[in-house]
Amino acid sequence: MNECQRCGACCAFFRVDFSVYETTACGGTVPDALVVDVAGATVRMRGTDHWPPRCTALTGTLGQRVACGIYEWRPSPCREFEAGSDACARARVRHGLPAAIDGTPMAEGVEGVDSVTDLGRVE
Repeated sequence: MNECQRCGACCAFFRVDFSVYETTACGGTVPDALVVDVAGATVRMRGTDHWPPRCTALTGTLGQRVACGIYEWRPSPCREFEAGSDACARARVRHGLPAAIDGTPMAEGVEGVDSVTDLGRVE
């Protein structure tokens, strides 16, 4: 199990907005039942439309074991999210998880973090 499958903080920290054209109704892959309209051609993953956010596609317990119920069909912001990025570290810290994994700093600009470690994408 990789660190992303233990963490899940990004799925319970950020709003996930993307083009309506990524939904199944418009020929994309994201299930329509999992999105809410935002404005115009923008939709948001259900569950990230309020505070505190938690994507409805996320299963499991943060910091222990998590999974994305629509991993193969997830929207572009999820596909593009960088494990080990500053955004990743901020989400981890917000949920009480260390910004560093196994003592290895993950991102710059986060208190107590000195450098970036490239953990690669989870695909």
